[in-house]
Amino acid sequence: MKVTVSGRTLECVRGDITAQRDMTAVVNAANAELMPGGGVAGAIHRAAGAGLAQECRPLAPIRPGQAVITGGHDLPNRYVIHCLGPVYGVDEPAAELLAACYRNALRLAEERGIDSVAFPALSTGAFGYPLEEAARVALKTVTEEAPRLRSVRRIRFVLWGAEALSVHEAVLARLAGGSPEGVGDEGTEERRGQD
Repeated sequence: MKVTVSGRTLECVRGDITAQRDMTAVVNAANAELMPGGGVAGAIHRAAGAGLAQECRPLAPIRPGQAVITGGHDLPNRYVIHCLGPVYGVDEPAAELLAACYRNALRLAEERGIDSVAFPALSTGAFGYPLEEAARVALKTVTEEAPRLRSVRRIRFVLWGAEALSVHEAVLARLAGGSPEGVGDEGTEERRGQD
């Protein structure tokens, strides 16, 4: 699914965050120490190689809602933006902290003149954030930030499973249909990545 928000393209696809060759930056669902772990963080560090952990070490620790940026190393992307999402039921206010991840990631992208950013569904894995609630926070935050973006032209949500994709598409469709201006539906475009 793809929509235009204030002249920016926002899309949801199913796929692998480490295989987004056409995106300048990918976002890592990081842990506080910015080290390899499970889920997205593990996949990104494996694909990027040992140099990523070396670059991350002096930037840690980070707090929930915070974002830092590094090079992409062996990834096909120039940059990795690392965000620490909230642990649901522990880090409060969870919705504000999760929204801060997306705002801070986009702010860093703007500062570096990055034109395209791919996000995973932050905090929805081991951190336990309910998928639909997280999708609402993420997509609402990104659509609200879109009018302020100058460099970033394309934002992609890369979802691992079919359920995550369908939830994000449903939330995005509601946002696109419910906004009187600035959001226009360009039709649905489904792209299937590899699981």
